[in-house]
Amino acid sequence: EVQLAESGGGLVQPGGSLRLSCAASGFTFRTSVMRWVRQAPGKGLEWVAIIDSAGDTTYYADSVKGRFTISRDNAKNTLYLLLNSLKTEDTAMYYCATVHERGRGTQVTVSS
Repeated sequence: EVQLAESGGGLVQPGGSLRLSCAASGFTFRTSVMRWVRQAPGKGLEWVAIIDSAGDTTYYADSVKGRFTISRDNAKNTLYLLLNSLKTEDTAMYYCATVHERGRGTQVTVSS
């Protein structure tokens, strides 16, 4: 059974930073392309970042490019997302995801 457990969300002021983690199990993490997606209140799901299985290639949504960094540790079966220079519009539930599955999410709230 695929399990994806996100953590690290919280309340942060504009301009602040957070690091999200996703512990993965139940599948071969080291060969899987992984993504972070988010859903803001009242809006649809938006992909944020994607990383290849080796961690060599990454892509970002224009809305987060230059501010967020996706990374992974295949030895620990863990995916990360570093969020810098946070804006109020980054407020959302953040999920890590495989092609077919996503976790329960971790809430990020950016507010002064």
